[in-house]
Amino acid sequence: MKKSIALGIDIGGTNTIYGFIESGGTIVFHEEIPTHGSMPVMDLVDRIDQKANLFLSENIDYTLKGIGIGAPNGNHYTGMIQDPPNLSWGNVDIVSIFAKNFDCEVALTNDANAAALGEKTFGIAKNMDDFIVVTLGTGLGSGIFSSGKLLYGHDGFAGEMGHISIDYNGRRCNCGNKGCLEAYASASGIKTTVSKMLTDDPDNKLLQSLSKEKIDGFLLDKAFDEGDKSAIQIYEYTGEKLGQGLALVSNLLSPEAFIFYGGFSNAGERILSPARKIMNQNLINASEGKVKLLQSGLPQGQAGILGAASLIWSKNNKS
Repeated sequence: MKKSIALGIDIGGTNTIYGFIESGGTIVFHEEIPTHGSMPVMDLVDRIDQKANLFLSENIDYTLKGIGIGAPNGNHYTGMIQDPPNLSWGNVDIVSIFAKNFDCEVALTNDANAAALGEKTFGIAKNMDDFIVVTLGTGLGSGIFSSGKLLYGHDGFAGEMGHISIDYNGRRCNCGNKGCLEAYASASGIKTTVSKMLTDDPDNKLLQSLSKEKIDGFLLDKAFDEGDKSAIQIYEYTGEKLGQGLALVSNLLSPEAFIFYGGFSNAGERILSPARKIMNQNLINASEGKVKLLQSGLPQGQAGILGAASLIWSKNNKS
């Protein structure tokens, strides 16, 4: 008898991870591929289609139960990816496209919501009812669990924590507004910080290295650990801005914890320590010291696909 398996897809602005996952959370196979966000969406769909069908043809003991997708601006209600930042796709009915290609159930949610589902189902949030997963990557996203349920809002776009303003006269965000948290606490935000610092210190070797097309988190972490003043300044500034945003959200939603996931979450306490300090300074007295800042308990790159797959398994837990 064949075993059911779900295909989980985590679409990012730079890279996409897909994986085949059993109902208990075992990842049978996963791979990271470039998203090529400047290309039409069918470029990515066709590549996943080819790779997924190859896996299924080579692993005949499995049958595809369904496909769960986490994507920027993915709308759980409509099945549409709507004008995603860092991707030139416009509005795409991604659920219909994959359903046509694979002839199976397909479900969609925001990429940060998928990470939150992954933490709730398989990670350190199993026993939490109120928590927020913050994805720190090219941008800043969030998936919110409140009273044990994922918060979607009336139109499917609840949880855009990256676009709360911490300074109405601040930096211009990619969304068009000013002072968004994402414009400071993300890879793109750190790149802007580096550029501004480089203007004042043009001969700084570290800043010159970091100002290249893609911020090198490992280089920044290493410089911080070696006591480089610029690296320390970058993380302290970024952490302080992050802490401002965390305080705003904490005062509204009272989460037990923020769980950090994504490339720049690997900085750990380098960025979380200043964030925690500023957050606690700006919380209401009743909450001060109670909100935990934690790193994801899932291996890098897996929370998103596990959460996406759980969109399928949560509807039918029998394989």
